Amino acid sequence: PGVGKTSLGKSIARALGRNFVRISLGGVRDEAEIRGHRRTYIGSMPGKIVQSMKKAKSINPVMLLDEIDKMSMDFRGDPSAAMLEVLDPEQNHTFNDHYLDIDYDLSQVMFITTANVRYNIPLPLQDRMEIIELPGYLEHEKIQIAKRHINPKQIVAHGLDKFDVDFKDEAIKKIILEYTREAGVRNLEREIASVYRKTARDIVLAQATNGKKIRSNKKFVIDEATIEKYLRVPRYRTQKAEKEVRVGSITGLAWTSVGGEILQVDATIMTGTEKLTLTGQLGNVMKESAQAALSYLRSNAKEFGLDANFTKGKEVHIHLPEGAIPKDGPSAGITMALAMYSAFSAKPARSDVAMTGEITLRGKVLAIGGLNEKLLAARRSGIKTVLIPKDNEKDLTEIKDEVKQGLKIIPIQTIKEAVPHVFTTVKNSKKITKKKSK
Repeated sequence: PGVGKTSLGKSIARALGRNFVRISLGGVRDEAEIRGHRRTYIGSMPGKIVQSMKKAKSINPVMLLDEIDKMSMDFRGDPSAAMLEVLDPEQNHTFNDHYLDIDYDLSQVMFITTANVRYNIPLPLQDRMEIIELPGYLEHEKIQIAKRHINPKQIVAHGLDKFDVDFKDEAIKKIILEYTREAGVRNLEREIASVYRKTARDIVLAQATNGKKIRSNKKFVIDEATIEKYLRVPRYRTQKAEKEVRVGSITGLAWTSVGGEILQVDATIMTGTEKLTLTGQLGNVMKESAQAALSYLRSNAKEFGLDANFTKGKEVHIHLPEGAIPKDGPSAGITMALAMYSAFSAKPARSDVAMTGEITLRGKVLAIGGLNEKLLAARRSGIKTVLIPKDNEKDLTEIKDEVKQGLKIIPIQTIKEAVPHVFTTVKNSKKITKKKSK
């Protein structure tokens, strides 16, 4: 939400020089809303498609069907089934509206549909569309949108265009990181408008004393301190990577709908029944990844320098903090595997290394999604080295240089390849054991 899908539709119409019409399909339940009512009914009228064509006053407009995933069905019919004919280029040249009762040609209309959730659109309808996914904006993109578009618009809206108001980049960044958590820029615009409203109030108070207006050319600067004064206590916090080196604690990377986050995985070993306990509101896929990680370590104990029966009489507990937030997905597999290895071998892991990747029982690291957001989260949290699957190396060409700046990105194919980068003392410990054996 808020990434500019509707605005993009308007821009396409403007670029093509065609008329633009928008139909909101949110909450449409009746098939007659699309196909129209028969003329025998009282209050009958054409459907939304024909009404929009009348409004467009041309045969080839750009028609935006907004929120197509919000349509629902009831006893009056299924409007999404009626949309099949509208969107099918092989059928829509003979679209029949019940009110007109004649075939109408829609083949020259350019249809653009928007949706928030792809899975809510019926599969036959998806088959008639070319789907373009719009990812959420990254931090540096939001800063540029705020500077170029939101700030000039809000300055005029609040009557501040005649005053010298300087909105610092650091202040915009503070709002993005600490006061909003979204894929688009809707809440960012709301918070910036709130800041300008309070700035306008301060200007009025500064220029009036006892009802008398005082002229002053004072410059008004909006910085980080001003943001905290106007918007009060920050609503969100940016999770920073831990500085201290700890046994059984590894940093992973997670993708969320509003960007990337670092994921702290803690593993601990206790004496008890031989079982694996998982906490932190994990989904089924993530639980299966933990099981696969433990099975891999047990089957390759000798290669990792662990005892053959290292799990005998031991209970393994893996916890992912922030237990109120549901977590799922296979990309934390390598993180959980190395967290367990660190706990069993008592080797501390580096805190400035983060990783992501799905694992197999053979120890291979498979490709993951959301790499752009994950790398941005690592950079924001102070991580210096990121381990990614070898299959994702080709995706790095599409990621902007400002995201990769300051990060050492290491592609890996197996879990064993990750060990030297995470545990700096592994090589030394091997040399010591060889000397002792002689």
